[in-house]
Order: sequence, then structure tokens, then C-alpha cells
Amino acid sequence: MPLHRYASLVFDCDGVVLDSNRLKTEAFGQAAAAYGPEAARAMVDHHVAHGGVSRYAKFAHFLDRIVPQVAPGRDGPGLEALLEAYAAGVREGLATCAVAEGLEALRALTPGVRWLIVSGGDQAELREVFAARGLAEMFDGGIFGSPDTKDAILARELAAGTVRRPALFLGDSRLDHEAAGRAGHDFVYVSGWSEWREGPQLAAAGAFPAVRALADLLPRAAG
Repeated sequence: MPLHRYASLVFDCDGVVLDSNRLKTEAFGQAAAAYGPEAARAMVDHHVAHGGVSRYAKFAHFLDRIVPQVAPGRDGPGLEALLEAYAAGVREGLATCAVAEGLEALRALTPGVRWLIVSGGDQAELREVFAARGLAEMFDGGIFGSPDTKDAILARELAAGTVRRPALFLGDSRLDHEAAGRAGHDFVYVSGWSEWREGPQLAAAGAFPAVRALADLLPRAAG
């Protein structure tokens, strides 16, 4: 793929740059378990079906819609307590999970291209993790996340001139694909760590190009 033709590369974080989808899925279930196993399973299903949506929106949906249906009248933690439990559950994992192979080589291959993170993860948490792991300096366009939505971030940064066209969004969820389309950006599905159940079938049907991992975007050695 000719990445040099893009002025900006926009990366999702979880499942694209960091192998963190599974640990976040487990953390959603653990936080929701105070309302019982059925509620926890429903929370996990909702999370997986809405990859890329912020934790704030997911836990609000859990309390407003899921709990009244599957655990009516059951006492449990409120929104802030659920958010704190979830954050505690992912903190250690984000510090130690795998980073996408080939990221540094890809950065070296695109010296004139602006890089950004646009994630459903908590913005302050993302910036702390990327700084601690020595990744922040690669993303010269900034590291952005919730509580702002991906649509809001992309529109704001495009208006500010941070995102320059043409831009490519590298994501692993339906929301990433839809947000890229609404922003007028090209999209590549990164499948290897994705939990998007329909993603592989849509890619195979030609809905969008796909790679297994970011390293697959690197030129292949001759011979």
C-alpha cells in the first residue's frame, strides 16, 4: 500500500497499536460482575458489539438498559465506581501488553506523514501509557480519546489543521470504519487482534482493504 501518498495516518489504539482488546473485554466483565453473571455477560456482548465506543457510554448503557432488564432491583456500583473498577482492571495490562510489530519501521518509512491516535480509550490514560512506553513521540499529531467521540475528534482536528488530507484511518472495528467514512478518510481494517465479528467477512467481500497487522504495510524484502 502506497502510504507515502497520505498526509496523515490515523490509528486506533486497542487492537491496532496495542494488543489490548482482550484485557479490556475481561475488565468490562469483571467490573459488571457486581450485578451478577448474566449482567456481566450482557456487558461483554455489548462491549464487543460496539468496539471503539467509549467506556463512559458503554457503562451508562449498562446501567440504563442492561441492569433493568437482567438484574432489576439489584443494588450495585454506580457509574463512577464502575469506571474506577474498569480502569484498575486495565492499568497493569496496558503497561505490559504487546506493541504492534513494525511500528518503528513504519514511522521511519513515513517521515513526512502526520501520525495521530484516535481511540475510544480514555485520553488521559492513553497519553500516560504511550509516554511510559516510549511511543508518544511517534504520534506528532497528538493522542486523543474519550470522553470525546471519534467523530468529534476527527472533525475537530481536521478543522484545526492537525489532520491533513488525504488521510488513512487504520482501525479494527465497525465504528472505526464508519467514523473514517464520515470524515472522508480512507480505511484499512487491521484484523489480527480485532474482535469485530463481521470484519473478516466484510473485508473478504471487498468492503475495505485489510491487513493482519501493521507490519504487513511495510514493503516486502526483495528475493
